[in-house]
Amino acid sequence: MQIKKLLAPVIAPLAISAMFGLVACGDDSSSDNNAASAVVPDPTLVPDPNLNPDPNTNPDPNTNPDPNTNPNPGSNPSTGTWTPTVALAANADANYATVDYAVWKSAHFVTLEDESVYYNNLAEDFGDVFTALFQPAGRVIWSAQSSGYYKDVCVNKESAEPTMKFRGCTVSEGIGYGMLLTYFNEDNDTFLRLWNYSRAYRFYNEAKLTPWITYNFHYKRVDLSSATDADLDIATALVLMYKKTGLDVYLQDALTIIAAIWDLEINKNSLLVYSGDMDVWTGGNGKEPIYNPSYFSPVALRLFAEVDPTHNWAGVLEAMYTYMAKIQENGTGVFPDWSTEAGVAGIPNNGSADKTYYTFNKESVRVPWRLAWDYYWYNEPRALAILQKLNAFIVTKSAGNPASDALAINYSWDPTKADISGNATAVVPPHWLAAWCATGIGTNADWLNACTNIVNATQLTNSNTSYFTDILLSMYSALLNGKFVRPY
Repeated sequence: MQIKKLLAPVIAPLAISAMFGLVACGDDSSSDNNAASAVVPDPTLVPDPNLNPDPNTNPDPNTNPDPNTNPNPGSNPSTGTWTPTVALAANADANYATVDYAVWKSAHFVTLEDESVYYNNLAEDFGDVFTALFQPAGRVIWSAQSSGYYKDVCVNKESAEPTMKFRGCTVSEGIGYGMLLTYFNEDNDTFLRLWNYSRAYRFYNEAKLTPWITYNFHYKRVDLSSATDADLDIATALVLMYKKTGLDVYLQDALTIIAAIWDLEINKNSLLVYSGDMDVWTGGNGKEPIYNPSYFSPVALRLFAEVDPTHNWAGVLEAMYTYMAKIQENGTGVFPDWSTEAGVAGIPNNGSADKTYYTFNKESVRVPWRLAWDYYWYNEPRALAILQKLNAFIVTKSAGNPASDALAINYSWDPTKADISGNATAVVPPHWLAAWCATGIGTNADWLNACTNIVNATQLTNSNTSYFTDILLSMYSALLNGKFVRPY
């Protein structure tokens, strides 16, 4: 394995950032972790299906389950009940979200077993990363790239499945989203497969955090840098599964990731959340840090504070809510994709969004989901205040009609800059529709009822290029239709 590591193509992250304009979300980021001092997952830490812990207690962390068993991550559901006090749409129906999840999975998830058929020659090396300790495994498939560096990197010409030929890569964002979706849909096998995907690459690369982009199930190194939103979501899914099952193995891996997030992805001076672990995001290259407002996951920070009292996660939560309010107050009311520490739109240092950084676009479309989730679970008044402003903004633009083409526009955060029109056919991207819909949670029942109807009538695209659209639509659908059930 070590020889193959040395022979695997290693990309100089900073050079790639400058050359190809990478960004920090799932379609994005770059750089190597400090592997020498990495805390890697223990490959023997998998839940033994024969364990039957009391869900209200902590299992003995010294238990050494058989790593060769096929664990059932959801074998010990929590006996606790939770009743939400925040109303969703009157027509919210979990069946819609269940169907969306099944349709999403059919096109955007693949198992190691299936991939071994698609890539029969490449698959000879899959066992180098995915030893028996990290199986079963599966991945969320990234979109085919039409241009740029990854158009070639993520292609495998020997694919036996034409639709898979250009979809050889996976991004950590997709693993994080996938683990949350599988958790809320109680798909325990797929949750385990995605968790093993993250664990295997962290272990093989001696990395603290999941590499932001990987090459199917292969050891070929694409880029070992992290994307903070993915790390937050992966750790959140593990904490939730721990709270649901009481199995300590989930907590232990979550704590490993949480410690690395604190060390590498939190600004210790301002307590703001960096976008990744490389200098281009942290300012170590002499430039001002640039932040991604959509990486603020308040539910994650609350959960981290519960299980990790050694770090000031409550302080991060406070700092980030203050920061988000400042951004919204400083501009038109929407969030830009990227912002400075002063709370104004800023150009990301990797050149990924030089012309769109100040607009509500492919990054900030996730802000309503994360804040609505916090309000739905914790009745957070600051989340509600931000959602109210966003909803008032879009209601004005659309004359109160969630079916309006006005939802297709990339609105400017900067009052001195013009909005950027949506596509020429004025079709509202499904995940934008769902994002604007979520702004009505707790703020505008009429809007929420009307737009949830539209969301539930919207079908996933399920194309080679719809990874981001479909996974976000599925996530929003789960939230809007009541699948986000708190396990305690």
